[in-house]
Amino acid sequence: MSQEQAKACVEKMKADEAFRAKVLAVADVAARTQLINAEGFACSAEEIKAVSAELSNHELDGVAGGQQAFGAGASAIPGGDGSSGSSGSSGSSL
Repeated sequence: MSQEQAKACVEKMKADEAFRAKVLAVADVAARTQLINAEGFACSAEEIKAVSAELSNHELDGVAGGQQAFGAGASAIPGGDGSSGSSGSSGSSL
């Protein structure tokens, strides 16, 4: 697993709306990570969370339409805590 792969996945989600929608449609963290791995990204939910934490809020808004996929404002992709609370202008967690 690698942080480079996690970064590539985040970048694809930023650039590819269909891929982003496909990933965000999966609610379960484990299933979302499996989907990302099946799409060719050899990374874990923790690696994506770490890469996502490095992104600015503006970048996160572009990745998930303001939604946070790993919860707690720290991520942009696979996981999420399933809640739908709002975090300032950044929208809800998945």
